[in-house]
Amino acid sequence: MTKHPDEVTTEEGPTRVPTLPTRADAHFLFEVGGVRYEVVRELEVRPNRERLLRAQRRAADGTLSGPCLVRQLASPASYMARKRLAEEVELAFCLDHPNIAQVFHVEVDEVEDVPYVIMQYVDGPSLETLVCAAVVRGQPLSEGFGLYVGTEVADALHYAHTLTSGKGVPLGIVHRDVSPRHIALGRHGEVKVLDFGSAYSLLVGREESPESLLRGDVAYASPEYLRKAGLTPRSDVFSLGVLLVEVMTGNHLFEVHDVPPVPAKESRQRAETPPTLPLQQMQALMETFSPEVVEKAVATLSDDVKAVLHKALRLDPEERFATAGDMRDALRGVALSRPTGPYGRAEAAREAALVVSAGGQMRDKVEFGEGGLYPEGLDAHELVALKKE
Repeated sequence: MTKHPDEVTTEEGPTRVPTLPTRADAHFLFEVGGVRYEVVRELEVRPNRERLLRAQRRAADGTLSGPCLVRQLASPASYMARKRLAEEVELAFCLDHPNIAQVFHVEVDEVEDVPYVIMQYVDGPSLETLVCAAVVRGQPLSEGFGLYVGTEVADALHYAHTLTSGKGVPLGIVHRDVSPRHIALGRHGEVKVLDFGSAYSLLVGREESPESLLRGDVAYASPEYLRKAGLTPRSDVFSLGVLLVEVMTGNHLFEVHDVPPVPAKESRQRAETPPTLPLQQMQALMETFSPEVVEKAVATLSDDVKAVLHKALRLDPEERFATAGDMRDALRGVALSRPTGPYGRAEAAREAALVVSAGGQMRDKVEFGEGGLYPEGLDAHELVALKKE
């Protein structure tokens, strides 16, 4: 791999796919198979020192071939960490589904020993952004939107859960970080599940995360995962249920103020990244979790939607939907029976545009908290474009 730290002054050339504009401040990152990758903007720096970079691909003749996402990973500090990283990438390569953001390539900078993952760029907001914007405007996203997104995500999860190796051996993949931050809505309303980097798998010989390490945002974790009692596809079903409550009500299922501060105590468990809600308080909330907690959270929703969420959010995994496919079918059945008519990509894109536009009118008056309402990468001109769709 060739690495050049110098800044590249780009020139306008014939653009076959008009996506990202040529920018004078784009930096040449590396070259793969004759295609140059130029960083346009840094989107996020994560607590574990990973960086998410928006990049553009430029062919040898100077034409742009569309945007992509480059995930610059923290260089693994140990052999086991390197092995686990390689296995995570191997799993990501296995996933080929229209509702899962694709991983295209992995490169390692031979000079700095830094791995880069080249991924599909989803040109639209995350559910985290949309939920924040909806809260700001004082009206949650619609049930139709939630049913549509839930159906698409459940289909992607079922695909991952049932994926087998080339020899027909089940890979046993569980996402274990199904949260609004990792679901994105494309410009045309397509739903994409992001970041299977925290995925669990039964892949034979795979180096698993340390027993004491809880990966993903524990605010969306299943009760069994918080207890380190094992993971199954039903764990992702629970997480999707938590996510859908937040999407359709504007409130998280678990409110940290509902439980008094938990005294610090010795615990081997730790979260890999700073959670939305404190780990020990989440564990305390799970001790009193019941159908009554769910009913209080979903009180404003229609009865058929409530029924699906109640089944997804059972404390006992055996009482939930057996598969994400079963949850998908239940959500789709509710959506088809609604008198408001079909709800799909076009309707989702229009609703998202309205929500983002309404939130934009408040961005100078409201403190949106961690991540902000508009992550870097959704600039004013992109907001206008989204609104026009």
